[in-house]
Amino acid sequence: MHHIRLYRLRNEHRWLDHEIRREERRGHPDIERLRELKRRKLAVKDQIFFAEAGLSPVRF
Repeated sequence: MHHIRLYRLRNEHRWLDHEIRREERRGHPDIERLRELKRRKLAVKDQIFFAEAGLSPVRF
């Protein structure tokens, strides 16, 4: 089950990266959308790190 979660997280990370590049190429990129996509991409990156390390993220 662990490898399925990592697979899904990596796919989401790739999709977010694609969407960020697509938005940046637009004539007038939506800054708020870019900010949200980048925030989500960073959160997914953190989840990948914790999953690979076998740790649980700390929730505040």
